[in-house]
Amino acid sequence: MKLGTGREPKELRPRIIGLGVAFVLGLLVLAVNLYRLMVVRFEEFHALSIDNQFKDVRVRAPRGLVRDRRGEVLADARPSLDVFITPAFCQRCADEVIPKLQTILGWDEEQRRKVTQQLRDAHGPKRYQPQLVQIDLKREEFDVLLAHQYLLPGVELEPVPHRNYRAGATLAHVLGYMNEVTQEELTRLNGDSQAERPPYAMGDYIGRRGVERSFEDVLRGNDGWVKQVVNARGEVMRDAAGNVLQGDEQPPKAGKNVILSIDARLQAEAERAFPGTAGAVVALETKTGFVLAMVSRPSFDPNEMTGRVSPQRLAQLNKDPLQPMVFRAGAEHYHPGSTFKVVSLLAALQSGAFTPQTPVTCNGGYTLGSRRWRCHKESGHGVVQAQRALQVSCDTYFWRVADVLGIDPIANVGKALGLGSITNLAVVGEVPGVMPDTAYHDRVTPGGYQKGMALNTAIGQGDVNVTPLQLAVVYSAIANGGAVYQPQVVSRVETPEGKVLETFGPKLVRQVEMTAEQHQLLVSALVSVVNEPGGTATRSRLKDVVMAGKTGTAQVARLGAVRLKTQQMDYWERDHAWFAAFAPAEDPEITVVVLNEHGGHGGSDAAPTAAAVVKKYFELKQADGVAFGPGYVPPSAPEAPRVPAPVPDLPLHESPETGVASVPAAPPVVAASGTATDPVQPGNVGAAPVKVPPSAGAGGGAPAAAAPAPVQAPPPGIGEGAPAGGTAAPSQGALMPAPAPVKAAPDGSPGGQASAPEAPPGVPPAAAPRPAVAPGPAGDPRPAEAGGP
Repeated sequence: MKLGTGREPKELRPRIIGLGVAFVLGLLVLAVNLYRLMVVRFEEFHALSIDNQFKDVRVRAPRGLVRDRRGEVLADARPSLDVFITPAFCQRCADEVIPKLQTILGWDEEQRRKVTQQLRDAHGPKRYQPQLVQIDLKREEFDVLLAHQYLLPGVELEPVPHRNYRAGATLAHVLGYMNEVTQEELTRLNGDSQAERPPYAMGDYIGRRGVERSFEDVLRGNDGWVKQVVNARGEVMRDAAGNVLQGDEQPPKAGKNVILSIDARLQAEAERAFPGTAGAVVALETKTGFVLAMVSRPSFDPNEMTGRVSPQRLAQLNKDPLQPMVFRAGAEHYHPGSTFKVVSLLAALQSGAFTPQTPVTCNGGYTLGSRRWRCHKESGHGVVQAQRALQVSCDTYFWRVADVLGIDPIANVGKALGLGSITNLAVVGEVPGVMPDTAYHDRVTPGGYQKGMALNTAIGQGDVNVTPLQLAVVYSAIANGGAVYQPQVVSRVETPEGKVLETFGPKLVRQVEMTAEQHQLLVSALVSVVNEPGGTATRSRLKDVVMAGKTGTAQVARLGAVRLKTQQMDYWERDHAWFAAFAPAEDPEITVVVLNEHGGHGGSDAAPTAAAVVKKYFELKQADGVAFGPGYVPPSAPEAPRVPAPVPDLPLHESPETGVASVPAAPPVVAASGTATDPVQPGNVGAAPVKVPPSAGAGGGAPAAAAPAPVQAPPPGIGEGAPAGGTAAPSQGALMPAPAPVKAAPDGSPGGQASAPEAPPGVPPAAAPRPAVAPGPAGDPRPAEAGGP
């Protein structure tokens, strides 16, 4: 290299050229990217830059109302102050903001971790959407947060409508409740939608159980959105007049209203008149199947369950031995006791082996083989015929029916009337109950079917189990001449303005075979139970309305040699008290079934409730007629035509292989003596039956205690509890132990087995966890003694 020549050495030229090429290429790449960003993707980034100035605010749609048949609001909305955090605007959220909220709102560490994780999981557009972290602020909490909001960037306080159940625990099982949607439900409900605004988001509430769950799509509206102008800290910007600056908006669309067939006034009367600690009341329209009132006790407050209920409260509800979360009207089954005798009597009449005039002598019991069943009236009822047998609830008569027919003809009639299968009420989970027959016992009972099991079944004991709702369907069918209707609780759907969108009509399941003479006999006998001397419910007869009904007292434990009064027995060992009725007998409009669980006797502890409900129904009908004009009927579905739905008919009966049309000769214990009642003549439906000699006595059916049937699990997804049960071992007479009852979790999913802590308020001091049912004598497939009518 020579100094002063001004030329680069040859060895540097390649380096300089390479550096120049790299520089030019870099400029070229930068130019291409600038062109792509500023020209090709201009619209995209322009939209993003504008979006950074706005915050999407969700405008929640009003949820539809739930009303009774007259329009009285049962479920609406109430204002609730909730706390939201927008992750994109929450500066130093985990280190400063959340700890401050924890201090002010009293969060525990679990709640703090949950909120922190919820905000961390918000990605993409969700970072600009408010996340719900606290509901139902107390007034003092709201004041403190409002005073310190300048220290809580990204935290907002918003009034949000929350569900309000005006009647509290009344109708809780029917209406259901709401709580927060789960992540799994979000995935299912939103599907594969990647939309910026999916229909459901974390923090939303969804219906649980009852009408809220079944009509979620109807009650839930479509949320709206509005874009509000915000600064870099997420604070809403306002104009000079103080109005919030906002961009595009989409108004919400309110949900539809659901109108129930229930009359809130009649419901209140049923709640008032029912004296039981636990049990159910069901009132149906006899000719349509629509529910007029439905009580399940004990109940729960859906307002308490709607929202974020504490784990402590959930544990308290699940461990309550009275199981308040169980829907007793349809999700718990019981021995029906003597209320089942209408099924046995109809089977006897349909078989041809018994006529209305066929006499059976009751001398206080019935002997089959080496065993003797004791009637509830130890001195006997004398000679009884069909009507008198049902009036005084003579066990011996129905044991004779079972001895002649066997179990299958009785079971066939019970199944045709709807026993052994769910009623499809739809809005609330049900158990099917048990209608045992020969095949059932051969399948589940060690040793298979034995004749004594038919005797137990004929009086509503043994393995036969029904729900109060099923029994109401049965008595409605008896009252209306054999039409089995599907019970329904929703009559129509309306817009918020009151325009009817959908009306639900009666659903006829099947027409049960029943002659006019058989129908007349059953109705007349049930009328005599309430209105004639010797009937087991005469103390509950009404002055202005002819009510027909049947008492029942179902044992849950084996009686000893000495009969104890109800008050002398442990609560869990007391009999279940039943009463099933319809009125007016000559043209039935309402059917009422009352179950007073561990209540005592049907005539004294269940019948008065049914009478009060029937009386109130006709008082309301008269009052409505005065207010709105004669013949006024609240809007409801019309009576269904008697055209059976496409449901396979069940065989009604099988002729017994007796070879004769009348009852065969009875064993020595059923020798004829005394005076029989006169036969029922055609055409006197609802008329008072003929008088009987005083020697016939009064009384009622005597259910024999036996183990409940095995637990029937509710349908998948229902989540309702089911009762415990067991099966009778015919060869030994002992009862197989039953599994523990299945508890239902408050969110509708099946829970685990519940322990039995101390009884809650309202249970007698002697109450304790339900004991196993005591076995009968060795070799006897039933306990040695029957209960009361």
